[in-house]
Amino acid sequence: MHFFRTLSALCLIIVSLNSVAGKPKEIFWEDLIPQGHVQIDTQNQASHEGSEQNWVQPDLDAPVVAALDGQSVSLPGFVVPLEGDSELITEFLLVPYFGACIHVPPPPPNQIVHVTIKGGVPIDSLYDAIVVTGVISTETWSADIAQVGYKMAAVGVAPFEL
Repeated sequence: MHFFRTLSALCLIIVSLNSVAGKPKEIFWEDLIPQGHVQIDTQNQASHEGSEQNWVQPDLDAPVVAALDGQSVSLPGFVVPLEGDSELITEFLLVPYFGACIHVPPPPPNQIVHVTIKGGVPIDSLYDAIVVTGVISTETWSADIAQVGYKMAAVGVAPFEL
């Protein structure tokens, strides 16, 4: 745990140095949904149990917020690991609630961010929320697990604190 806190502090220092023009914009999941779009809520459906139809990702044409493209942001969420080893994760999906994409169904694409981080980052527990800082793009990404509406090149990951 001490190693993770030290690494998180170092990442935050790097983020601070990289954002000379100012602090990254703090955003939340509702900020990823364009105004006026009626979003399908899948959080209450996430469970270990479910029929085949629950594996189908809803609202695949959910729009993204074009104005976020290229912005330096911080976004809290939960990790769904994609690449890495037992020590470091280098690629993951950031999702708004625990169990998204692991349990069924995945959220709409505009509620999933595909994150890559050079050098990787240790994640102690998938149950704990984190905050990811980096440059977000409206580039899509797709795999068997889900279709994604945003990508982020992360420069920092820290534990989420209220």
